[in-house]
This record gives sequence, structure tokens and C-alpha cells, in this order.
Amino acid sequence: MCERSAFLEPTELAKTLVDVAADKKAIDIALLDIRGISVLADYFVICTGANSRQINAILSAIDDKLDELDLPRHKREGDPESGWVLIDAGDVIVHVFGPMEREFYRLERLWSDAPTVMYLQ
Repeated sequence: MCERSAFLEPTELAKTLVDVAADKKAIDIALLDIRGISVLADYFVICTGANSRQINAILSAIDDKLDELDLPRHKREGDPESGWVLIDAGDVIVHVFGPMEREFYRLERLWSDAPTVMYLQ
């Protein structure tokens, strides 16, 4: 039996997507709680893939999990070759970066007022 989105809280979804990224060997996974500082979403999941192939694998696994949970993607921006892809899953926005792009954009620094819920290296 698959979990139903109606029963999945944003915190649970965010942590589930962190687990999915970790299972695909994403590194430097950060879960930021942006509820108190933004109306965009409740959480950001930010992670890094070593190359476009791994970024694609991470994205594919996230898409599969969202499908399994019957959750739509509101928007998807970028592509693995660009080094940054964003998936807007409503309450949770996932950013998957290449190493150089992660260092360049430094979203954690930009959103430094957001509490870090979890960080996995």
C-alpha cells in the first residue's frame, strides 16, 4: 500500500525526499525550514550530484517518489547539464546542483536566516 499525499505533512515529505536523494548518493544534503521567512514553500531540500548523470538519477528517483505519493510537480526548472535543477513539489522545493554550481550559488548562505533541519554529507 502506498502512502497518500493527503496524509503526508510537509515535514515528512521533505525528510522523505532527503532520504531519496541520499539513496542516490547525493552529497551535502541540506534541509532548510523556510516557513518563517518565505511564502514560497515550507522547506528547501538542497543537494549535490557529482555530474549530470548522477543529477539525473537523483531527479528521476525524486520524480518516482512524488509519483508514488501521488503528488504533482508544480514546476521544474533547469536540466542536469546546466548543473542546477529545481523541482517545485508545493510545500517542498528541491534543488539539485552540480558541485561548481552549488559553490557558486550558495543557497544556504542566501537563505542563512532559515534554520537547518538536517545536513548530511
